[in-house]
Amino acid sequence: MIETGQPAPDFELPDQDGEPVTLAGLRGRRVVLYFYPKADTPGCTTQACGIRDHRADYDAAGAVVLGVSPDTVAKVKRFHDKFDMGFTLLADTDHHVAEAYGVWAEKSMYGRTYMGNQRATFIIDEEGIVRHVIPKVSPKTHDDEVLAALGDLPAVA
Repeated sequence: MIETGQPAPDFELPDQDGEPVTLAGLRGRRVVLYFYPKADTPGCTTQACGIRDHRADYDAAGAVVLGVSPDTVAKVKRFHDKFDMGFTLLADTDHHVAEAYGVWAEKSMYGRTYMGNQRATFIIDEEGIVRHVIPKVSPKTHDDEVLAALGDLPAVA
């Protein structure tokens, strides 16, 4: 997993509208990059709706939020529109970005093992350096943790 102080791996992924988004294109802005397992599931919905409901707080912290799942653009679009997210969701169908960040991992549920996104969040500064990592995110406390970490970063120059 990428650690604090490391450069954030650049990427290009389609957003919920199929438009390409690059991390490099967001230089000069703080980025909250969060990985979630699957669109429109209970935990992922709780986490995403929390971000949506705290949008003013993220804006005040000068942060752009990007959610990444291995879902298709169509599924991400349905999820985005269903809950009127108001922030960008990205489709990482071949999970190359999740792998680059070290969050594509073996998981198990009901005795079945499979590969999927580990729920993790990376806070990236204006220069593209990872400044804070939350390796195991709780959907219910995600916003509190992220917003506290954003508040601890030096002010944007």
